[in-house]
Amino acid sequence: MPFGECSLLVLTRVPPLLTDLYQFTMAYAYWRAGRHNEPAVFELFFRDNPFGGGFSLFSGLLDCLLFLRSFRFSDEDLEYLRSVLPPATDPAFFVFLRELDCSNVTVRSAPEGTVVFARVPLMEVSGPLAVVQLLETSLLCLVNYASLVCSNAARFRMAAGSRRKLLEMGLRRAQGPDGGLTASRYAYIGGFDLTSNVQAGFLFGVPVAGTMAHSYVTSFSSLEEVWPHTLMTANGDHESIDLISLTKGWLRLVCELLGAEPGKIREGELAAFLSYAVAYPHNFLPVIDSYSVSCSGLLNFCAVALSLFELDYRPLGVRLDSGDLCRQSVEVRRVFRLCSERFSIPAFHSLTIVGTNNISEHGMAELNLKNEIDVVGVGTHLVTCTRQPSLGCVYKLVEVRGSPRMKFSEDPEKSTVPGRKAIYRMLDTEGHPFLDLLCLREEPAPTAGEAVKCHPVVGDQTCQSITPSQVTCLRLDVYIKGQVSLVDTAETREKVQHSIQNLHPRYKRLEEPDTYTVSIIE
Repeated sequence: MPFGECSLLVLTRVPPLLTDLYQFTMAYAYWRAGRHNEPAVFELFFRDNPFGGGFSLFSGLLDCLLFLRSFRFSDEDLEYLRSVLPPATDPAFFVFLRELDCSNVTVRSAPEGTVVFARVPLMEVSGPLAVVQLLETSLLCLVNYASLVCSNAARFRMAAGSRRKLLEMGLRRAQGPDGGLTASRYAYIGGFDLTSNVQAGFLFGVPVAGTMAHSYVTSFSSLEEVWPHTLMTANGDHESIDLISLTKGWLRLVCELLGAEPGKIREGELAAFLSYAVAYPHNFLPVIDSYSVSCSGLLNFCAVALSLFELDYRPLGVRLDSGDLCRQSVEVRRVFRLCSERFSIPAFHSLTIVGTNNISEHGMAELNLKNEIDVVGVGTHLVTCTRQPSLGCVYKLVEVRGSPRMKFSEDPEKSTVPGRKAIYRMLDTEGHPFLDLLCLREEPAPTAGEAVKCHPVVGDQTCQSITPSQVTCLRLDVYIKGQVSLVDTAETREKVQHSIQNLHPRYKRLEEPDTYTVSIIE
């Protein structure tokens, strides 16, 4: 997607008023005290890995950078602010806001798509105090859900294994249109292969897929509704063939092969399949459980598919949307195999079986048992993140005027680590990350092969000495004076897969993973 269009999309979705009112009241108080231009540094991080897992995926960075690039208040914005801020607010403050932008803001962060861990700052945002304060809510909004759904998608991918394709189909269950669009994009980045969301395909280049719903099947009642009822061969060498008569012949043979009762077959379902096959002979993949898979849907599909094969087309397969998907898929594959052997059509054996039925992460793991499903469609549990509705990212002040700032709290878990930092990832001899180290920015970087003393941020505070085989820096300059380096969706998706592959399996277990160590230098 061109930068201009992408920037416009973010501006429309996240205008500068999409924030909390107290950001403006604080900005005014800073401005009133003459502190608005003091240099300040905030950090964005989360306190616990989501879903009881061992890691998260940092996502939403590009949206943040485009938001910063477009950050300007319009006259209409300022008129509204005048109406909601106290009447005593100095009119000159609105002049200050009208001239405000992020040209003096700098962002350093981990690369988007990186595996990240609790307590490690994902982004460092520095600049004039009033400006970087105003950015808080919007940046949290852009990172929280994107990282959560991307991490959720990665877990579904790990549960599914590498063989199956995954289809995201949660738009109708998402929290509003923006939630649905964000879910489609970041589910793809997290490891899904396809989406049903056409707008996500248009905006972000995510591959789209879809066939028919039950309503299409149940809208037909008889073969008289099929029109046209003829279909030319795929190569167009022959006159149009009467598809209804051809399919009736195949249906009789299929019933004989399987010992099925023709009286239980739904004529309306057959009509729906025929009508769809006429419209899409190269993309025939119907849902076969509107009535009964074994007594009607599977038989009707086989008859129509065999007709298409006879006319030199290649049907795609079937979708199962209810009941015991594993058991049904095994039966469907058995019937495919019988048809392949009986009618000498080798390709029939390998037709695709799609499973869609309110599948959760646990249900996805169960699909690794005996079944024949090739593509799994996931909606509600993916896009709503039912196991954990929020990542809980926070945005905390760590420095003002070059002086470190720390939040103390009666809840020790909410205390912050002060000071501007450099962050390093320690890798073992096999290239697996095993510890993230937080240093003050001015401290020397750790060196591969040399021991360094550090203290875990949480848990056992005992000093430990570690010797990394490799050291990588997790901080990149990603936004300086309005300059943005664009990374497209496909590239970020590749980054995610590479980052997950490098992570040791003990941190990737879906249940009871090992805790990754995050430490501060001594």
